Amino acid sequence: MIFATRLVFVSALGTVLALVLPRASDWLLLTVPCLIAGAIILFRAWRDRTKAKGLWIIIDGSNVMHWNGGTPQFAPLRDVIAALQERDFVPGVVFDANAGYKLEDRYLDDTELAKRLGLQVKQVMVVPKGEQADGTILTAARDHGVRIVTNDRFRDWADSFPEVAQSSTLVRGGYRDGQLWLEL
Repeated sequence: MIFATRLVFVSALGTVLALVLPRASDWLLLTVPCLIAGAIILFRAWRDRTKAKGLWIIIDGSNVMHWNGGTPQFAPLRDVIAALQERDFVPGVVFDANAGYKLEDRYLDDTELAKRLGLQVKQVMVVPKGEQADGTILTAARDHGVRIVTNDRFRDWADSFPEVAQSSTLVRGGYRDGQLWLEL
């Protein structure tokens, strides 16, 4: 965005100078296309930033994968992701390192889980072995001001993250009569 802003500024300045100085009129062939290109880049960057701003939401993957019957499955994750995307959220899913073993009896990294969930790799994170995903989830939610989809109450983390006591931080969900529900 900084590049586009500078491009627009320099191109606008060059265009004005080319219009004011008669011998510099040939510069219009360069400055006007650069001005248009910079304006397009700037507009697209602004649009993309505005579109995604405030819409990210974190899914506690290791919790949500148990929502439908208590057995770890990809289906509840896919259902939650689809429901959130329908509401214009951009989901980020965080898993404990052992999630792959629970789902497919082997380790699955970010890339493999992203493929199975139909997400971009940047939207999926598997925490390193020996770490709990809870701390990563809570830190990311606090740092980015986003909500968390989980049924975990994070009681062990309440002293460090008092915001988990607020009803607006955690989005609960599950299945009733085979239908997904989310407390958005």
